Amino acid sequence: MKLFILDTDTLTLHQKGHPVVGDNIALHDPDDLAVSVITVEEQLSGWYTVLRQAKTKSKLARAYAQLAACVESLSDLRVLPFNEACIDRFDALREARLPVRSMDLRIAATALEFGGTLVTRNVRDFTQVPGLVLEDWSIAPQPLP
Repeated sequence: MKLFILDTDTLTLHQKGHPVVGDNIALHDPDDLAVSVITVEEQLSGWYTVLRQAKTKSKLARAYAQLAACVESLSDLRVLPFNEACIDRFDALREARLPVRSMDLRIAATALEFGGTLVTRNVRDFTQVPGLVLEDWSIAPQPLP
């Protein structure tokens, strides 16, 4: 079994119906797909912000509907924890002073710790992380191994 970890951007593209991302996801066994709990945090934090900023009934109702859709889509995926081993890996990456945002480093640490391939279109930043295996499913279907 090969583990593919969708980063926040790739998951969001999938949730919005990006056809190429959807085609790539369909090529893989659902048991081979996961997200980091960091991605869950980023998505839920974003929707909580939208909810707090909603000033009309229609905006509030739409925000709650989108939050519900987000939670439902997350329930279909395995969520990888950010455990102590991931934290140690994150700390080591941060000490290396890589030019990568903190949340992305947490996702990278999770992918490294679980031995997964990180699925992202943010190749520019994630290639800075030594040993991280990447695939970009937003550009073309990836053949199965």
